[in-house]
Amino acid sequence: MSALTKYKFEGTAMNNQLLMGHPSGLFILFFTEMWERFSYYGMRALLVIFLISSLTDGGWAWSREEALGLYGTYTMLVYFTPIIGGILADKFLGYRNAVTIGALLMTLGHAAMAFNTPWGLYLGIGLLIAGNGFFKPNITSIINGVYKNAQEKKDGAFTIFYMGVNAGAFLGIMLCGYVGETYGWHYGFGLAGIFMFLGMLQFWFAQGIFGNVGLKPSKVHDLSDAIANKDKKSYDDVPDNVQRDRYIVVGILAFFTVFFWAAFEQAGGSMTIFAKDYTNRILEGSAANIFRISNTILTIVPLVIITYVLFKLFKITFKEYALSNVFLGISFIIIWFVVIVMLKNQFSEASTEIPASWFGILNSFFIITFAPLFSKIWESKYNPPATVKFGIGLILLGLGFLVLAYGSASIPQGAKTASVSVIWLILAYFLHTLGELSLSPVGLSYVSKLVPGKMIAMMFGLWYIAVGMGNKLAASMGGMIDNITTEYDMSTFFLIFTITPIIAGLLIMALTPIINKLMHGVK
Repeated sequence: MSALTKYKFEGTAMNNQLLMGHPSGLFILFFTEMWERFSYYGMRALLVIFLISSLTDGGWAWSREEALGLYGTYTMLVYFTPIIGGILADKFLGYRNAVTIGALLMTLGHAAMAFNTPWGLYLGIGLLIAGNGFFKPNITSIINGVYKNAQEKKDGAFTIFYMGVNAGAFLGIMLCGYVGETYGWHYGFGLAGIFMFLGMLQFWFAQGIFGNVGLKPSKVHDLSDAIANKDKKSYDDVPDNVQRDRYIVVGILAFFTVFFWAAFEQAGGSMTIFAKDYTNRILEGSAANIFRISNTILTIVPLVIITYVLFKLFKITFKEYALSNVFLGISFIIIWFVVIVMLKNQFSEASTEIPASWFGILNSFFIITFAPLFSKIWESKYNPPATVKFGIGLILLGLGFLVLAYGSASIPQGAKTASVSVIWLILAYFLHTLGELSLSPVGLSYVSKLVPGKMIAMMFGLWYIAVGMGNKLAASMGGMIDNITTEYDMSTFFLIFTITPIIAGLLIMALTPIINKLMHGVK
């Protein structure tokens, strides 16, 4: 049973019923973001592999450098456009309309990519970039509005929301990757669009739960807010010098975020190439059976957990938002069908070849597993300062690449293929995930705490510019994989991504006293 919370969350009375200790509306956003991330990561998992695959395998036979160049430009621009979408939402559209427009544009983008033509690819990428600009900053702005009077719950809220992000990434990488690599690349691209469309409908028909949060700006709402709050000190009501210092903190955290994503986003580039060309992915006999059983557990357990959350949400919201719940239910029926078909086919084969895109699900699996634990830590007395969280995240990221550097030590200088154990990628993704949980959702939470509400969408957009810069830098550095491995070796390539984040992590932890002072009491 849901319970009423001691906190007063914005939105309707239904939104003030608890699910996992948070308002039920958070999980409307959880599932909306889940399907958006399904589409994004599902497409992203296929893009580089599709571009570098041979013509006989249905690919376009691009060089690794060319493929990573397009990949880097795409991933950079999807994080640059949120500044525009944030400003338009703040000034004209409202957050909820912007989220819907973004979801529609991304649905059309995936539909375009389902056509096996150059125009379809480029048009699709353009629509995805534009749609993400409307969607990404504004769904997090709705969370900020809901938690306006429950600031101390935000770290936990964003960590749970991040669990939804990675549930979508997990399912998208697994299922779009499987369908794309097994039945045809463009079937995988098209599958991503189906779930983006269902996610949009789910959000549209349930948005009433947020009350006035995220509506189109108007003088009527401004006047009603002014009357309601005329005797109450606003959270945004701080002196100019205090707000200036807090902006400086956001800038410092954003600077270190660039270093994090420049290394972390090797997952979609050089680490995918490492999985495709340098890892032993063909399993036979007992090894194949171990993988099939492990993959079944890896797939079913998180899906059962997410389905359980779905039913808990249904119990609260179905009476008022039945149509939204129906679309959400349809999406899960499709997911379970595709999963069962995939697992059945894997068990019927004599040998198993692990899809190169499969390794990407490990990050999402570990996040789904550990996000609730991290959420509890951030809400406990053991909650460390923001800079310590960032430092831990960067150091763990570097250690993950140290594992890869060690695991690739046997690869000869300049080799284009090899057959190293899958264990090194698994360990690297585990450490990278713990690092991501320490930094990425925490960064979103602190932006929402340090920035005035009237500027929140625009500042989320600026934050994502830093993420976009990290993504482009990741692709540019990843594109040097052939040059570095030819002149030196694969271990040297991964050591670059070991040393840089560890140094950055130690540096930001050293800045803790200064940054705590600049925060002026924000915890």
